[in-house]
Amino acid sequence: MSINIVALDRFLDLPDHARLLGLDLGSKTIGLALSDVERRIATPLETIRRVKFGQDAAALLRIAETHAVAGLIIGLPLNMDGSEGPRVQSTRAFIRNLAPLTSLPVAFWDERLSTLAVTRTLLDADASRARRAAVIDKMAAAYILQGALDRLLRMSDPETGDR
Repeated sequence: MSINIVALDRFLDLPDHARLLGLDLGSKTIGLALSDVERRIATPLETIRRVKFGQDAAALLRIAETHAVAGLIIGLPLNMDGSEGPRVQSTRAFIRNLAPLTSLPVAFWDERLSTLAVTRTLLDADASRARRAAVIDKMAAAYILQGALDRLLRMSDPETGDR
């Protein structure tokens, strides 16, 4: 099998009622979020504590299979000026290593400011520091996935023809 890195518009061709899994890939954790079957709403799912690549990938793919996921949306941690730094290289390396293990299509989504936006939301909700630490990664994954879902919805709208 090989991983299929595609443009987001290719996700419009996925089977109906197939979910997408959003990932916020960090050095210590992987935040996961799941779409509904209509691919309109992203919900924080869980956080995988990173151990070794093999275990991380196995956990990720087990979750994808359990939830009948048809594609992955990976947050791409670009620098504020749009350039690619070490974190982007690490994300791309993770996907390259995942390639032999799955045929799920993968699309990258610009994740700049996702953690900041989620942190502000949690602070506004008066979440404790411990609570923020426990949920930040999966909420950032939901923020990333929701951005991609919103874009897919606009692209599929016959009114806008924004494909």
